[in-house]
This record gives sequence, structure tokens and C-alpha cells, in this order.
Amino acid sequence: MQKLLLLVASLVVLGSAQASEVFVTRDAQGRPIYTDRPESLPAQRVNVATKQTDTVEVQQQHDGAMKSYAEADKARAEAAKKSADVQQATELSAADKAKRCQESRTRYQNMMNARRLYEPGSTPDERRYLDSNEIDAARENAKKVMDEFCAGQ
Repeated sequence: MQKLLLLVASLVVLGSAQASEVFVTRDAQGRPIYTDRPESLPAQRVNVATKQTDTVEVQQQHDGAMKSYAEADKARAEAAKKSADVQQATELSAADKAKRCQESRTRYQNMMNARRLYEPGSTPDERRYLDSNEIDAARENAKKVMDEFCAGQ
């Protein structure tokens, strides 16, 4: 008895689950309206075909799409990291260049203000004082170094 009721119930459900006819009409603006109960005539009947969905194929497509999305996300993350690394290196080199410019400018100013310049000797207490030609050459060299480090600033 239960099997018979189950069979009848399944037939009723299957019978009602079939698709009905589909019609297309146009509204006042000319846009199409798809319905199973047209409000106005003439309504054009549309042939709608359905087919079974292959769940294995759908799952494979989904897995493939998720894999490609993951690869694209990984590539984007690597590109962003590389860009951040390049930007950080540029900022560090700019800061280093500014520091070297300031140091060379200070050294040049100290050389220009000093009356006597010396070179350190072999021991901390030993010094060799430069003559006027050597002082001029050292100042000129300090100016070149300052111009090199401070170019564009």
C-alpha cells in the first residue's frame, strides 16, 4: 500500500514539474516580456528546450575555474609584493642619497671654513698637515663629491 501511494505521489509530482508553454510579448516601450500567461494578444510562443545537467561535468568546470582564480590571485599577490619591494628600494635609495648629500655638504662646508687641513697618520696621535696646493685639491674634490651626491636636489 505504501509503495502504491509513493508511486502515485511521485507521478503527481513529475506531472506537475513539467514545463508549460512560454510566451513572449512586448510592453509599451518595446521590451520583451517572457511569461507562461500572456496578458495581451498577440503573444508569440517560444520553444524552450531543457536537458539534464551533468553534475560531474559541472563540478569539473567549477574546480577548473576555482583553480584558475587561485592562480590569478597568486600572480596578483606576487606582482603586488614585487611592486612594493621596488617601491621600498626606491624610497631607501632616495633616503640614502639624501643622507649622503647632507654628509658631503657638511664635509665641504667644514673644509671651506677650516684654515688648516690634515691627514691622519699611522697612529691616532700622528697627523700630516696639508700644504696650500693639497688643501685646494681636497676642497675641489669635496666639491665634486657634494655635486655628485646632491645632483637634482
